[in-house]
Amino acid sequence: MTAPSYAAPDLHADSPAWLSFIWLAFVLSLSLMLLGVYCLPVDAWIKGYLCMGTVFLTASTLTLSKTLRDRHEHERMINRVRNARTEQVLTRYGD
Repeated sequence: MTAPSYAAPDLHADSPAWLSFIWLAFVLSLSLMLLGVYCLPVDAWIKGYLCMGTVFLTASTLTLSKTLRDRHEHERMINRVRNARTEQVLTRYGD
């Protein structure tokens, strides 16, 4: 029985079309939100408050998504190390 190789991680690349769609959706939604705030018939301080909220919400969303991605990658690395150790033990003592 051949032991599986854990040297190379599973590589998954997003397609250029998907990346274009994501960037377009992000830019379009942020632009339309800011345009909507700009066109509101309210005082400038209210527009400023809404713009500040939009910027902070966008920044926290980006930070949350990066943190969740990093955690997922860390858990995948831990699982790969555990699987490699298990395979090593099975190879040594399995026969």
